[in-house]
Amino acid sequence: MSGFDANRVYSVSVHDIPAATSPESLSETEKLLVDFILSFRVGGEFIYRDKLRGNILLKQLLLEVDLRHISLYNDELAHAIQDRPADVLPLFENAVTKVARSILFPLASNSEERTEAAVEAIPRVQVTINSGLNLLQVRELTANTMNKLVRMPGIVISASVLSSRATKLHLQCRACRSIKIIYPQGGMGGLGNGSDRGLPRVCDVPAPEGQKKDCPLDPYLIVHSKSTFADQQILKLQEAPDMVPVGELPRHMLLSADRHLTGKVVPGSRVIASGIYSQFQGAKNKSAGTAALRQPYLRLVHLELMSPAGAGGSNPFGAQFTPQQEEEFGEMSRSPDFYERFAKSVAPSIFGSLDIKKAIACLLFGGSKKVLPDGMRLRGDINVLLLGDPGTAKSQLLKFVEKVAPIAVYTSGKGSSAAGLTASVQRDPVSREFYLEGGAMVLADTGVVCIDEFDKMRDEDRVAIHEAMEQQTISIAKAGITTVLNSRTSVLAAANPVFGRYDENRSPGENIDFQTTILSRFDMIFIVRDEHNETRDKLIAKHVMNIHMNRPNANGDENGNAVGEIPLEKMKAYIAYCKSKCAPRLSVEAQEMLSSHFVGLRKQVQQVERDNDERSSIPITIRQLEAIIRISESLAKMTLSTVVQHHHVEEAIRLFKFSTMDAVSAGSADGLSRGELNDEMTRIERELRRRLPVGWSTSYQSLVREFVTQQNYSSHALERSLFIMEKREIIRFSGQKKVVHRIGV
Repeated sequence: MSGFDANRVYSVSVHDIPAATSPESLSETEKLLVDFILSFRVGGEFIYRDKLRGNILLKQLLLEVDLRHISLYNDELAHAIQDRPADVLPLFENAVTKVARSILFPLASNSEERTEAAVEAIPRVQVTINSGLNLLQVRELTANTMNKLVRMPGIVISASVLSSRATKLHLQCRACRSIKIIYPQGGMGGLGNGSDRGLPRVCDVPAPEGQKKDCPLDPYLIVHSKSTFADQQILKLQEAPDMVPVGELPRHMLLSADRHLTGKVVPGSRVIASGIYSQFQGAKNKSAGTAALRQPYLRLVHLELMSPAGAGGSNPFGAQFTPQQEEEFGEMSRSPDFYERFAKSVAPSIFGSLDIKKAIACLLFGGSKKVLPDGMRLRGDINVLLLGDPGTAKSQLLKFVEKVAPIAVYTSGKGSSAAGLTASVQRDPVSREFYLEGGAMVLADTGVVCIDEFDKMRDEDRVAIHEAMEQQTISIAKAGITTVLNSRTSVLAAANPVFGRYDENRSPGENIDFQTTILSRFDMIFIVRDEHNETRDKLIAKHVMNIHMNRPNANGDENGNAVGEIPLEKMKAYIAYCKSKCAPRLSVEAQEMLSSHFVGLRKQVQQVERDNDERSSIPITIRQLEAIIRISESLAKMTLSTVVQHHHVEEAIRLFKFSTMDAVSAGSADGLSRGELNDEMTRIERELRRRLPVGWSTSYQSLVREFVTQQNYSSHALERSLFIMEKREIIRFSGQKKVVHRIGV
């Protein structure tokens, strides 16, 4: 039992003792395993013998064995490994070590010196078992799986510092200087064990002739220089957010990794862990006095990293994509109008908003990230903000993106704090050291974070993601930990305007209550309005009825074409494939076009600012030029082309104009620019103050007659002036806004 437990008294079940516990069967098992390594071959190749030899020559005392190969060789052996891994795996390591020594020192059996050299060169080889078992979720581990081999997926949320566990202790008695060597079975310094536990309490060397032996209690000291140690690391595995049933907290599992399995993963990486499901006596339970109550953990025997493509656990890093898949993806990318088809397959159950879907398609693929010679990074991820009326399916789009992106985390603004989005500092209950636990932005590294209700977040929490959105790192300085975490994520945020719905009569600045700092970090800002338009309303109503009556095949867009041809799984795999294979660069003509266009955009914003006599709340900065570059790169990536062409840039500029530029110039009403509107309002206000002394009142109708009909002011200007005067408490309405009272100066 190498793990967390010190060697205590163990009870063994009296009945049904398995066959492999008697000494004969143990040595039989070991012989079988030696035979397996030496003689198992696929075709003409002795896989494990060659692999072991290669690893030893590279000084890697490690051998990865596939359980399926063992079951082909001997079925009972494979079953024994699954059912009694704690018994069989040490035998396996002995067998592999024997084979390794005989490979390196073929003549070692002749002389003792050579045997010693062999033992010194190869103390022990670690065996990792790649079991192709079915994946179990953390909540499916029951008492029946205890002490069996299990395999489960999850996200590593924290990794402890590497510690050294003693494998051989060299002890010396203080009084009589006698030496004793013990091989601790338990995990020294593991969870919940004291460091002195497991050392003999009394010196058991017989006294020399004629002398009385008086060694005190606890006489032994550890001679560290002569003891041997192995690395050990504690990982904390949390089940993936998409596996958690609704309304439950995500479960955690402690993993104990040793030797070559340590230091493999960082927090935020998705892994599939295989190990022995065992338990240890926790420090909490000792004090409670419950002897048999123990905490479960997993003793790792194998750790495989999941690629972003296989977030569902389908393909780890080894087998990325089959040639058939690659061929199919190539055909997809070359098919005509693929971009349109893909955009329509984004949330097919949502009607219309094709440009928003195109923007989301761009966000899913992302641009190319660049590292400049001086070490500066330019991000490739695209951030999109959807701002609009309630009931325009913003949250549904976010939910769809969470499903289709290979890695995604969905969070709602009100319930997220700054620490929950970035990272929090926790204290390890055993070693009392601080360690970091990553938040949503860290867990979604190289993926997408969907933040709903973005406007309901507190300002200080929203500031926490400034850095994550532009520099793509999260720097932390808390509790003596100063560090930088990666958060290479795209952000898709949905928000409502200040007044609950978009008020056409106000400038975008009054509708959007965000600071310029955060708005400039979004590549595309969409203002989604719920317009009243009879023909569109009929189409939407028909579309919604179709969905509710389970007739998805009747889903059509405005022109009646079928929508959503690409299934979700295929989209997910295609996105992962494009991200891993393609990083487009700009062509010369695209560069020319982009730079001249950006200057034009700046001019346009300047004009709008001059007309409205105020700074635009949505800035057009160099970041926006980079945004257009990223959008054009992602459009090229979508069709697997390596160079950004002319038409990609045109489409990127069209999307940008439709989203952000549209939001900049929004808010001019009745054909008036806002500057003219402001002039009218000032004049109306002056006139009203002159006409209505304090304490007097007049009917609203007479004001409309006088200002709009006789003096040709726009009714919109009158409305706004009255609204502003009411806010300043100069006038007050009564009788359902029919009568206007002047109450203040």
